[in-house]
Amino acid sequence: MTSTMSGTATRTTWRNWAGNVSASPRRVVSPASVDELAAALRMAAEDGLTAKAVGTGHSFTSAAATGGVQIRPERLSAIRSIDRGAGTVTVEAGVPLKQLNAALAAEGLSLTNMGDIMEQTVAGAASTGTHGTGRDSGSIAAQIKVLELVLADGSVLTCSAEENPEVFAAARIGLGALGVVSALTFAVEPVFLLTAREEPMAFDRVMAEFDQLSAENEHFEFYWFPHTDGCNTKRNNRSHGPARPLPTVRGWIDDELLSNGVFQAACTIGKAVPGTIPGIAKISSRALSARNYCDIGYKVFTSPRRVRFVEMEYAVPREAAVAAIRELKATVERSSFRISFPVEVRIAPADDIALSTASGRDTAYIAVHVYRGSRYQEYFTAVEKIMTAHQGRPHWGKIHTRDAGYLADAYPRFGEFTALRDRLDPGRLFANDYLRRVLGE
Repeated sequence: MTSTMSGTATRTTWRNWAGNVSASPRRVVSPASVDELAAALRMAAEDGLTAKAVGTGHSFTSAAATGGVQIRPERLSAIRSIDRGAGTVTVEAGVPLKQLNAALAAEGLSLTNMGDIMEQTVAGAASTGTHGTGRDSGSIAAQIKVLELVLADGSVLTCSAEENPEVFAAARIGLGALGVVSALTFAVEPVFLLTAREEPMAFDRVMAEFDQLSAENEHFEFYWFPHTDGCNTKRNNRSHGPARPLPTVRGWIDDELLSNGVFQAACTIGKAVPGTIPGIAKISSRALSARNYCDIGYKVFTSPRRVRFVEMEYAVPREAAVAAIRELKATVERSSFRISFPVEVRIAPADDIALSTASGRDTAYIAVHVYRGSRYQEYFTAVEKIMTAHQGRPHWGKIHTRDAGYLADAYPRFGEFTALRDRLDPGRLFANDYLRRVLGE
């Protein structure tokens, strides 16, 4: 591969974090400025190549895969400004959430909500709809105030609720279909403490109290362990303190030894001998005991994820959550599936982003995982059948089989997004197989 600009690499094979997606781009470029990014896009168009930006590869779909020009954002890594008066931070696309969280905390500031990992770049996390759990606070993208987008012709568009609002309404979760995000401005607030209350709870109790737990807590989620009646619940609420972080040894035992080290070994055994999984699941559901602690927000929202997996996640209307989860449990119990990973359930409020999974409706997220390298097709197919029967919307970065025909019905503003795509990228510089499936030609 020939070097054509600053930051061009000769790497020819890219794989995502889970290892289930790979691509062989013709060129790999790492622009260090918006001007270099624009030049790379113009050159791609002149050479008849497509172009896709890719972050840390934490999506399980081929949303970022390309055989053309792969744009790596690691040199677009500046925190441009922190404006305390406006309550904003402006960062370039390649800044990892981990770096952003640390920089904000050092200034006594914080994002309002986070997903459960922070390895992704800010642009990648926003563009695919990464979310945490929150009664009143939404996804990463819902916290964006201004977005800088480099279009197919190399022009740079600044978007906000006041400037180019029709683009802002769509591009916050743009799937890489409208242009390449070069910078984002997020709303921030003074750093806050969260009191975390984590405890085991029986499945039937969680189902009976789901609405109450969701309403009474700022951030509620739970994990159900397949082949058992056990759940682990997590309730995070703001606190005046004092801070009481997890003791170092307790945190290491729970988050590293049990949730990663021992769990990795259990998954390896289960993959080799599937018949052991129900027994292991019963042990796992009892391994993590109740714990309470208080720490700054991002340290409570996030946790290390070192055991690799593939994942499907669907967003269903909040009122359909209990029925869908009960159907999922019944399906596992009457099947021959052997599932070593817990099912994760989170919530989010309705938002106003065209292709957000929470667009226009209060939402519950139901996520299923399978250890990397294990067969997942039959399990995921059964789960998808349940979720689509409840008007489910698949997470854009996680495995699903839905196409534009289904998604046009699932999203009232789908046509608004595709019309904008036709205007901003008529030549389909940013197209790939995934976007053709989910958005159409």
